[in-house]
Amino acid sequence: MITLLLTQQIVVLFLMMGCGYLLVKLGLVKSSESQTLSAISIYIVLPCVIIDAFQIDYSPQIRDGFLLAISAAILIHILLFLITFICEKIWKLDRVEKASIIYSNSGNLIIPLVTSVLGDEWVIYASAFMCVQMVIMWTHGQSLMQGKAGVNWKKILTNINLIAIIMGMVLFFSKISLPSILSDTLDALSALIGPLSMIMLGMLLGAVRWKDVFFQKRIYLITFFKMILLPGIILIALKLLAAVIPMENTQTILLISLLAVITPSATTITQMAQLYHQNAAYASSINVLTTLICIITMPLMVMFYMM
Repeated sequence: MITLLLTQQIVVLFLMMGCGYLLVKLGLVKSSESQTLSAISIYIVLPCVIIDAFQIDYSPQIRDGFLLAISAAILIHILLFLITFICEKIWKLDRVEKASIIYSNSGNLIIPLVTSVLGDEWVIYASAFMCVQMVIMWTHGQSLMQGKAGVNWKKILTNINLIAIIMGMVLFFSKISLPSILSDTLDALSALIGPLSMIMLGMLLGAVRWKDVFFQKRIYLITFFKMILLPGIILIALKLLAAVIPMENTQTILLISLLAVITPSATTITQMAQLYHQNAAYASSINVLTTLICIITMPLMVMFYMM
């Protein structure tokens, strides 16, 4: 049932993406104007979604579930690093390829999916993965793309979505409920996350040179690693973990962690590649191809997990 709902929602999101693509192709807007939607999504809508997710009644079950989601995210990243290290030695992966395999688009895509398929009350567990990935991305990820060691604490501590997670956690653990007028505002803005994110991605695709995506042989190897090999291994690990943890909703919480892994490559990697002169066109091509193929791979991964 969840697999069918997920497939339907992915199709819905892709249709929204198609609207953005058509706007660009019809000449009504420019692809570069998607930056405005991106800013609205990152700095307004996504923080509202995160804070709103924590506006639920405190309970030991939710607390334990959130801690489980954090632990699962850490375990997943350990596995990602180990498997990518092995692949790097065999297939000589470059910086862009390694970063594209490790880091997922766990914000713009996973939150709309979790909200639509499972409900708003489950977004709190999706934010756990985002929190872990954000810290690792702006330490290891940036260091990898930059080509030198270092931690950008400013990027970590001033990241609006990390701030939103911390605010949400403070409100949740202190059992503070926001006034209804603020809560209603958060609800209304949170509802924009799916359409806004997908229209933005569609506008970006409107400027893609498709021959640069489909006529690179190596990109199919990286896509296989990112969308099939690594998710498959992590799927097995999470499935085994769900069988041995006697906690309420363990399977669903770990399913959300799996969803975060099987999303396409992170768009942030493309942005970092541009900033640090690391073949941004290739990074963008990987992002595009993994985005297109996820409509097939994501439902299949969920189906195997639920079996």
